[in-house]
Amino acid sequence: MSKITVAIQAGGKSSRMGVDKSFVLFNGRPLIEIVRDAVAGLGEELILITNKPEAYAHLGLPMFGDVYPDHGPLGGIYTAVHHAQHPHTLIVACDMPWLNRDLLAYMLTLRHTADVIVPRWQKYPEPLHAIYSKNCLDPIAEKLQAQQLKITSFYGRVAVRFVEREEIERFDWHGRSFANINTPQELTQADREP
Repeated sequence: MSKITVAIQAGGKSSRMGVDKSFVLFNGRPLIEIVRDAVAGLGEELILITNKPEAYAHLGLPMFGDVYPDHGPLGGIYTAVHHAQHPHTLIVACDMPWLNRDLLAYMLTLRHTADVIVPRWQKYPEPLHAIYSKNCLDPIAEKLQAQQLKITSFYGRVAVRFVEREEIERFDWHGRSFANINTPQELTQADREP
């Protein structure tokens, strides 16, 4: 079985939050630390994708800036897969405090079945909660160079395995794994929930 890289995407502009989402407190802890702890040990390598390495130095993780700056989340995915030491990269976003380790571990068991392993919830894929193989690099690069930045734009060029709702519900009945926190209001609401 091939080894795994886990990458946390911390490159968003956080424009709706007003401050860097990675460091807003959720249940008294910075979001980035909650996400880091949720994925710790799932792979042989854990990396952080950020263009502000000085802000994250205290985490002690290997950090990589965008290969294609200002190309949004798709550029971040490319950067993670490009720098990953291993054939498969599990990518999660820094603003997902409800990641479910059992679901992620299940997805990792599927990594040899396709180039992209991505959950589909409410009919939509969750590309920042997905696994990408090195085979994705050239198709993603083509889209980035063409300024076609929709994350799923390259899916037609690779083998994609959707993890469907009935599979997800075995681990996460409400699909909460995919919820992220974008605004101060969402943060306040989330802090009130159990």
